[in-house]
Amino acid sequence: MYIDPKGASPRGVVALVGAGPGAADLLTVRALHRLREADAVVHDWLVSEEVLALARPDAERIFVGKARANHCLPQADINALLIRLARAGKRVVRLKGGDPLVFGRGGEEAEALAAAGVRYEIVPGVTAALACAADAGIPLTHREASRSVTLATGHTKGLVVRAPAWSANGPTLLLIGEVVARGASPGAQAVADWRQYAAVERTGGAADGARAAGTPSPCRNDWPE
Repeated sequence: MYIDPKGASPRGVVALVGAGPGAADLLTVRALHRLREADAVVHDWLVSEEVLALARPDAERIFVGKARANHCLPQADINALLIRLARAGKRVVRLKGGDPLVFGRGGEEAEALAAAGVRYEIVPGVTAALACAADAGIPLTHREASRSVTLATGHTKGLVVRAPAWSANGPTLLLIGEVVARGASPGAQAVADWRQYAAVERTGGAADGARAAGTPSPCRNDWPE
């Protein structure tokens, strides 16, 4: 369902769509519908070709992917692009890997669209962190093993990252993508989720495991042992 900000233009619309973890058959039905309707697809580098192939053949594809410290288009410019396409009367899909609101800056884009009076919709997706655990056969919660799940990132906007005591309340499963698990309890289990590496490690071994698998990463050497 589209959200109509006060004074929204009746022209174009933007759907902030979660592309899931990569496999096309893990898309939601609504995500598939929006892709098939879209005049323009603005996508990140984590979106697979398999998923992009489901868009209309004549839809405009615009790549705006980011890697750490390497943004082909700054976030403010992406926001402006979405607004400009919608104001041109286009049906726009902003396609993001995983879920658009889990470390995907979908919230920032929704705020920009609302401020500009552009109709938008948020279509959730299977976040890559959860899919990583499922692919590895790991139950995220288990009455005998894990009573909480933590999604953690080391990337913030102008803030110092201070890790909480993740395991203070008992067994905790950490889901970590491109980050250092600073301050994690030595006994905490970590599921490291990189594009080409997924594994279950004690927090002290996750970065080494990712590097051994050849991950071109922002992995660091200072994970807690």
